[in-house]
Formats: sequence, structure tokens, C-alpha cells
Amino acid sequence: MGLSSSIFSREELAEYADITHFTEGEIIDLWKKFSSLLPSSQATNRQATVSPEDLTKLPELKQNPFLDRLCCIFSTTPSEEASLSFEDFLDMMNVLSEKASFALKSTYAFDIFDCNANGFIDADDIRHVVGCVTGHKDGLDEDLTKSLIDSIMREADLDQDNQLGRSEFEHVLSKSPDFMNSFKIRI
Repeated sequence: MGLSSSIFSREELAEYADITHFTEGEIIDLWKKFSSLLPSSQATNRQATVSPEDLTKLPELKQNPFLDRLCCIFSTTPSEEASLSFEDFLDMMNVLSEKASFALKSTYAFDIFDCNANGFIDADDIRHVVGCVTGHKDGLDEDLTKSLIDSIMREADLDQDNQLGRSEFEHVLSKSPDFMNSFKIRI
């Protein structure tokens, strides 16, 4: 526990454990992961931040197509680039924890998919998500994309207003057996 006593007080560790799904030991492990991304001169600086590019050095996040969106959602740092402090990182990892509830995960999944932040998931958001998932940031063939958007809306847009609200989105996720397994990271 030498590292924890020099970085976190007992009270801080207990508080982090109380507000997350992590044990004190797991919080220390998360700090080690986070601080491994920092330059050595910053390795004990709890105010230091990491960029989405830095986070790709972690095997758990390297291939995540939504890493930029995750950083945007969880960043509390006011800047052009969404960087994460340790507390932001801890919040993100808490939501992605195996122990996080469906309600918590679906709330953040909605925010991640609501790329234009208009409070709904609309055709533009779906187009962006498809680009992230397929690796075609410029989009797929327009006819294929439109067909995909139409199919998703036909299936999920219960009130037929051409956008998904939170409850419609949660309804779709509740029918997806893979959601809880795919929206997690093991530490």
C-alpha cells in the first residue's frame, strides 16, 4: 500500500470506493494504469490529464471505436481536446465496469451515441455511429447508410418522430442480449 499512501489518503480511497463499483485495491490499479500514460515528470500529479490518443496505449481501449466520444462525455476539463483527469478516468471506468447497472450503462450509451448532443439519436447520429463502428468515418455508400438508418428507425422509433429519445433507446438496448457484455471493460 506504499503507492496508495503517497498518492491517496485513506479517506480518499474509501470515498472513491463508496462512489464507484471498485475496491480500494482496484482504484490503486486504475491509478497505476492512468499514471502509466503520463510523462514520468507527471507520474504522481493527480491534476494531470490524458488525451484520447494517450488512452489508446491501454490494451482495453486501443480498439474502441468510441474512444473519442467516451472522452467527450467523461471529460470535465474545459478545453478543445477532451482530456481526462484521473477522476474522469475513474468515472468512465466505473460506467464500463462489469458491476455497473443497465440503467447507468444505458444512460451513458445514449450520451455517447447522441453525437450532436441534441438530446435525441437521429439520422446524423446513426450515420456517425455507423462510421465509427465500420471504420469509415466519411461514411458508407449513401444508399446503404440510408437503408440502415431507415431500418433502425422502423424498428426502434416507437413514436415515429424520426429520432430516438432516451426511453426508446433504452427499450432497444433492453432487447439486445449483447449490450451488457459489450459495454464493459475488465480491469
